[in-house]
Amino acid sequence: MKKKKSAEQNLKNFITVFEESGSEPPRFFKGEIMNYTKTKYACYLGSASTAIINNFAPLLYVTFMTTFKFSATMIGLFIAMNFAVQMIVDFLGARYSERIGYKKMICAGCLFCSAGMLLLSILPYILNPAVGVGISTVVYAVGGGIMEVLVSPIMEAIPGDKKAASMSMLHSFYAWGHLFVVLASTLFFVLFSIDNWRVLCAIWAIVPFVDFFLFLTAKINVFAEGEKRIKFREIFSHKIFIVFMIMMLTAGAAELAVAQWVSAYAEKGLNVSKTAGDLLGTSMFALCMGISRVIYGFFGEKLKLKAYMFWCGVLCVVGYLIATLMPNEIIALLGCGVIGFSVGIMWPGTLSIAAKDFPQGGTAIFGILAMSGDIGCVAGPGLVAIVSEKIAINGSGLKAGMLVAMLFPLIFTIFIKFTKKIQKTP
Repeated sequence: MKKKKSAEQNLKNFITVFEESGSEPPRFFKGEIMNYTKTKYACYLGSASTAIINNFAPLLYVTFMTTFKFSATMIGLFIAMNFAVQMIVDFLGARYSERIGYKKMICAGCLFCSAGMLLLSILPYILNPAVGVGISTVVYAVGGGIMEVLVSPIMEAIPGDKKAASMSMLHSFYAWGHLFVVLASTLFFVLFSIDNWRVLCAIWAIVPFVDFFLFLTAKINVFAEGEKRIKFREIFSHKIFIVFMIMMLTAGAAELAVAQWVSAYAEKGLNVSKTAGDLLGTSMFALCMGISRVIYGFFGEKLKLKAYMFWCGVLCVVGYLIATLMPNEIIALLGCGVIGFSVGIMWPGTLSIAAKDFPQGGTAIFGILAMSGDIGCVAGPGLVAIVSEKIAINGSGLKAGMLVAMLFPLIFTIFIKFTKKIQKTP
């Protein structure tokens, strides 16, 4: 394995010498590096596939409530189930993915995502609806967890510089996937009625199935740069890594508290139509999050990442206040866009900082942080659901739930400051 890795590094150095001299390396050698183009596309589509499985169902929450008589607590349970399963898969992936093999696992992840979406279109009508939705959620959550824990280290292992910018660009495809799901689904519902959501669910299953074939034929590095690995148990001995875990938890909670509930919030909390709510709320959130990640992808080298993340955390708190306390519905929905822009850098930015501080962490680093993020993905929407059942602001429980979720970006801004004070212990 070391010989193989050494050969690949020598190949990279060989090509770099040619490029710095202004000459073109021989096609044979350049072709080896160019083979990673398919790998990048597969990772991008993998990130978009994760967006599909996480964000299509939220568009149907009100439909599920009326058709299957699900309560807000039941919906919150499905959200928690999705990310709890992803969290478990993240942990297992962090420990065993290098042993099993990246390609086997990532291909399996694509198939689980596809199968779960297909089952969602079938099982609620042949089983008890709650059981059917629950089983489907577990299946695509397994796929989502695998994708989440592996696409980042696979991208990180691709030869080249500007790792932070590449990571931000990768995660921007989650936002673009989210946006495309909302826009395409809204158009489908307008043209063919939301009663035909099962057909659209089956159509979305095609995306991860296509990604299966991309990963199957893509070149994947098993190891990123760095000669030796930090042992799994040693990771937790670093105080700074605990801070990163808390940052990931709050980043996931701040993002998903809005992403999972904004469609229902617009319709039930702000009393706007579903189409308008999805376009001005959900779409605005995803669009602004994607723009934020692309900005960092292009200009990240010129920005001070930690300072940028801190001010985005502050902006996120402001966005929550606008979304929940403004009496005007349009301004409140624009607040969701502010939240989307500000949370855009939190997740990929934390991954980038951690990868830089722990270059020998391998998949374990990404897996543990993804697990922490998924804990937040459960906590954020779950807190909104619990609070919305007990407290109301201007007659809306969801407004109260969203306002309380403001605590997550607030905690994030506090802990980003800790990263400057705590030095990584050797």
